[in-house]
Amino acid sequence: MAEPSYPPLSSPVAVIGSQFIVPYQFDFIVDRNSRGNLVINDMSHKIMLKVKPCDTSFHHQRLLLDVDEKPIVLMRKKIMSEHDRWNVFRGNSKSKSEMIFTTKTPDMMQSMTNVHVLLANKTGSKDVCDFKMTGSWSKRNCTIYMGDTSTTIAQMNKMQSSENIKLVKNKFMVTIYPNVDYAFVVTLIAIVEAMKSSNSNTKGEVAVELTTSGVGDVIGAIFS
Repeated sequence: MAEPSYPPLSSPVAVIGSQFIVPYQFDFIVDRNSRGNLVINDMSHKIMLKVKPCDTSFHHQRLLLDVDEKPIVLMRKKIMSEHDRWNVFRGNSKSKSEMIFTTKTPDMMQSMTNVHVLLANKTGSKDVCDFKMTGSWSKRNCTIYMGDTSTTIAQMNKMQSSENIKLVKNKFMVTIYPNVDYAFVVTLIAIVEAMKSSNSNTKGEVAVELTTSGVGDVIGAIFS
């Protein structure tokens, strides 16, 4: 059966960069290896992006890299945070001037987590979502939406394969809708993967919700 295709969004979703946008729908494979790295492959198994842990003594961190291992964004967990807050910076910077967005989970005691995100170039209500990712992380069945709407920008699903289950258990597929920043989607997936890995002794579902907030919150979110 042919996969459904979706029309391009009226406005492209460019959070990390317009160079990561294509005008058509496509799928990629996320593969988590034994070192905790994520490798993003197209359906021909050609590497598109990589995510590598780069933890310090005080922070859990991940780097999103291109195929030449050049840093695209740094994902950094804020220490001593009750809300699992992660900040995302351009390149491998930790400067507030290079922050793109920040995420947090305001509701800690629930199986479906709710993560708020501030975009660095916006101000507004904390309760207004820019994006949200909901579904079952354990079942690899999550959807990313535009704000608090039903407009889908990406869909995550389990790998379907007739091969040995061991070959696909650490892999899943993601469908990127037309005109959507796929590096942004990979960054969200990497943050949730890091959250789940750091809380591997706990069970539960994960949903990510992105919101806009004020400049003061953005500055305060960067450093512990």
